[in-house]
Amino acid sequence: MKKIISTAFVAAALTFSAAPMAAEQTPAQTLDQLLNQITQSRQSEARINKQREAEFVSDRADKQQLLRDAKAALAAEKQRGEDLSNRFTSNDQEIDRLSRDLATATGDLGEMFGVVRQVSGDMSGQLNASLISAQYPGRDEFMAELASAKELPTIKELEELWIALQTEMTQSGKVVSFNTPVTDPNGNVADATVTRVGNFTLLDNDEYLTYNPETGTILRLAKQPEGFKVRTVSSYAGTAAGSTGNLFVDPSRGALLAVYTQKATLEEQFHQGGTVGYIIAGLLGLGVLISLYKIITLTLESAKIRAQVKNVDNPGNNALGRILKTYQENKGVDVETLELKIDEAILKETPRIESGVNMIKVMAAISPMLGLLGTVTGMIETFQNITLFGTGDPKIMAGGISMALVTTVLGLIAALPLLLMHALVAGRAKSVVEVIEEQSAGIIASHAEQRGK
Repeated sequence: MKKIISTAFVAAALTFSAAPMAAEQTPAQTLDQLLNQITQSRQSEARINKQREAEFVSDRADKQQLLRDAKAALAAEKQRGEDLSNRFTSNDQEIDRLSRDLATATGDLGEMFGVVRQVSGDMSGQLNASLISAQYPGRDEFMAELASAKELPTIKELEELWIALQTEMTQSGKVVSFNTPVTDPNGNVADATVTRVGNFTLLDNDEYLTYNPETGTILRLAKQPEGFKVRTVSSYAGTAAGSTGNLFVDPSRGALLAVYTQKATLEEQFHQGGTVGYIIAGLLGLGVLISLYKIITLTLESAKIRAQVKNVDNPGNNALGRILKTYQENKGVDVETLELKIDEAILKETPRIESGVNMIKVMAAISPMLGLLGTVTGMIETFQNITLFGTGDPKIMAGGISMALVTTVLGLIAALPLLLMHALVAGRAKSVVEVIEEQSAGIIASHAEQRGK
């Protein structure tokens, strides 16, 4: 009996552990209830197993159908791949045939299209740097696209190329004014009325402007060219419509203008002479002042002497007048004594008349010598720079050579007018002295005649 009960409990435990999905039942109180529960559990387990078996059978049928569908789809895709491969091969052959037909049909047009691309590439760079683009910006974009296009250009694109070329030629022969922003050297931007002279020069406010193709902006020059070139801008601006005027233009479209703005002005070249140049300029100024002073004083003295010649009886405050006073004071002496007295008076007047003349001559002689000194100094500096930096950069040598040449030029420039002024002043002084000597000789001769009677 105990063995039966133990077996029943083990079976019940196995049933409950094997069938966890069975509904929770009330614990058995008697052996009959336990047996009844075991029987029910077996029946429930059998139904569950049958249900599972049916599901397995059904799933197997579905899997078979899915396998058949997948095989059918695979076969269809393989067939589709073969069809596409055949179509690709056929299309590739058709493309080759059409390409050959296109090359045959194109003929000489292919060479023409190559020329179109080349012209478009060249025009793209020209339009980008053209001054006309300052008034009509963005014209080079279409040319760049046409030059880089892989396909053949259309009729419309060829017409646009034609119009661009014709526009450039037409506008290059016009003088046009238009409003546009202008940037000054400090970076300030302001609207201004700019005059474009063809494809050569931009003008505004009696000065030259330049165009930067990289930024597409119009710039005011930090320094204008020489004054005589800039003066033509104002005269050209005042020219009436329909008439002609003189104007310096830049045929290189800005390159020459940039070079001339870097060219040193006369003032800058003068300052390149340094200390020696300043000394030469000082000598020139001092010599000119002395020359002007002597010319004025000698001219006045000559006028007084001419007036005194007409009135010898009333000696005045001039060289000849003072000699006449000497004569009047010594009328009673003999001829030899009078001659000595008058010669003494002439010797007194001559240094005052000729004072400063030799100084002008000395300055004229010193100026080129100072120029030579500056030349030697500049060459010494040049050789020192060559010793330190070598001859790789010509600008290093150009500075010292420029200083040497500038001082030489300044010395010659100072010497030439000083020599001319010295000649002029010396001539004036000599003429005054000659008049005095002539009148003195006449006075002595007259006195000798009177004594001889």
